[in-house]
Amino acid sequence: MSDLKERIIEGFLGLNSILIIFILLAIFAFIGFTGVKFFFAPEVSFGSFFLDTIWNPIAFGKARYGVLNLILGTMFIAVGALGISIPLGVATATYLSEIASERTKQILKPVFEMIAAIPSVVLGLFGLLILAPLFANLFGLPNGLNAFTASILVGFMALPTITSIAEDAISSVPKSYKDASSALGATKLETIQNVTLPAAKSGIIASIMLGFGRIIGETMVVSMIAGNVKGAPTNLFDPVRPMTANIAIEAQEVVQGSTHYQGLFAIGALLFLITFGINTAADWIIHRGE
Repeated sequence: MSDLKERIIEGFLGLNSILIIFILLAIFAFIGFTGVKFFFAPEVSFGSFFLDTIWNPIAFGKARYGVLNLILGTMFIAVGALGISIPLGVATATYLSEIASERTKQILKPVFEMIAAIPSVVLGLFGLLILAPLFANLFGLPNGLNAFTASILVGFMALPTITSIAEDAISSVPKSYKDASSALGATKLETIQNVTLPAAKSGIIASIMLGFGRIIGETMVVSMIAGNVKGAPTNLFDPVRPMTANIAIEAQEVVQGSTHYQGLFAIGALLFLITFGINTAADWIIHRGE
């Protein structure tokens, strides 16, 4: 009887795994097929999609579908967010793994992981009502809705991913490495800097790449805070419209089946390929490090 129950449970779990894979493939196929149809429209070319700076699908007779500025807006926010989340995330992971007492670690680690549970719309509201006016006054800007404000909030949202994975990687460094370094006369700080962190390098890099994937996929915060301007950004204090925000804003009123509709799916497919590539590379780095 127990063998039968075990086989039923195994079959149920296997079926769930297959179903999840099938759903993911179906989603990817639908996004990819609709996005590819976009490039067969007479007013669209593959080169202009990536190199044109103007996205104006509603201009009568002169519609243009260039995503270069949207990509630049996404990258400006991503670079700013990584500049915040990488040092804070790796430093926090190092402190939790190597310096903090067990009791402190048990208190702080769940707190950092709980950041991921904060709804993005709540963070967006905080940025809209608190951070944006604060930065506008601080830097003398017309308003604080720009890539800089968005990057701070998105970087904060990426902290749990980077901290958690980097902490696991640092904790997995064999104790014998640290003991050998101490036996040679190295201080604790020197051991962390010259032995522990280099040994955990692959896991730390993977955590950063996964954090990057989390950053470029964020939608709600950047829709509320980034400024919603499709022009070419020149610095972090310029308002921008990232790819995710463009999809979220325009998908509400687009005509189903139109070239504009297919163009939004092409942007979605591009985002999917970027995040899929980043996650795949991060997974490869983790297993290579092991």
